[in-house]
Amino acid sequence: MASPPDVAQQADVTPPEEIKAIPVRHPGRWVAIAVLAVLAAMLVHSLVTNPRFRWDTVGKYLFDQRVVEGVRNTLILTVVAMFVGVVLGIVLAVMRLSPNPVLSSVAWLYLWIFRGTPVYTQLVFWGLIGVLYPKIGFGIPFGPEFTSFATPELIGPFVAALLGLALNEAAYMAEIVRAGILSVSEGQTEAASALGMSRGLVMRRVVLPQAMRVIIPPTGNETISMLKTTSLVVAVPYTLDLYARTRDVSIRLFQPVPLLIVAGIWYLAVTSVLMVGQYYLERHYARGSQRSLPPTPLQKLRRRLGVGPRGGDRAGTAAPGVAAPGRGPIGEGHGGGTGDGQ
Repeated sequence: MASPPDVAQQADVTPPEEIKAIPVRHPGRWVAIAVLAVLAAMLVHSLVTNPRFRWDTVGKYLFDQRVVEGVRNTLILTVVAMFVGVVLGIVLAVMRLSPNPVLSSVAWLYLWIFRGTPVYTQLVFWGLIGVLYPKIGFGIPFGPEFTSFATPELIGPFVAALLGLALNEAAYMAEIVRAGILSVSEGQTEAASALGMSRGLVMRRVVLPQAMRVIIPPTGNETISMLKTTSLVVAVPYTLDLYARTRDVSIRLFQPVPLLIVAGIWYLAVTSVLMVGQYYLERHYARGSQRSLPPTPLQKLRRRLGVGPRGGDRAGTAAPGVAAPGRGPIGEGHGGGTGDGQ
């Protein structure tokens, strides 16, 4: 028990003053905001007051039947070319990693040619394929010919444009897929081989599913790039895509700027949708590598409004790189048999 003098001494002690924290000032930010605001106001003023943009023409032809048809053809070209490019790219990546020197050399030669020449040059070449080979025959090599067809009947403008885009894309997708395959630990392949799985089965069931986390982001970028690259098929010439259709209208009206704006608006709209899809695909395949997934735009909006949970979705209770029992890659879940690299 404290003595009376000690009690009096404690009563005389005054509590320390609260620390008044002064927030750090960022004058540079406000200067940058002011400069950007002035520039944005100047841009908006120019867009609104300059009659040469002809916004009435933009609104008139934005949903014109010819323009919408061009959008549809552009989307078809993009989807089919990317599908063929991805499939062929996977084949080339596997060939590139093959221990067979013939397969590896053929894949390297393909990549060297198609990555080393501009896509516009390749499209012009496919447009002139009928000049080089007026007909295509089927039969025994260096022997009798069973049947033949005129090249323009088999390889029309659309097919030529599709071949030019897809074969060029396959070269880039091969390197993307190869990087994804190499990102998977060798222990996974060794464990799968120890279980008696064939090389092809290991690639389909073990390696490629894990490599998707590395493959998806650049593949999304390639898809967006492919959408814009379709504007080059005029070199074939294929004239039913979005850019060619808007160009035809602009030539008839002698107004190139409004129709370029129409094409730009459609490209921006479709690209925005593809970017959203790419974001959610990346988020899906990141579930096995992060403790908690980054919040979606809708979750960020709810957080700012104070509605819903504060954090992002939980990717799982396991640590990063460790999958749930019975669902993860070989050697990482319960009952996986062989550990990584063991």
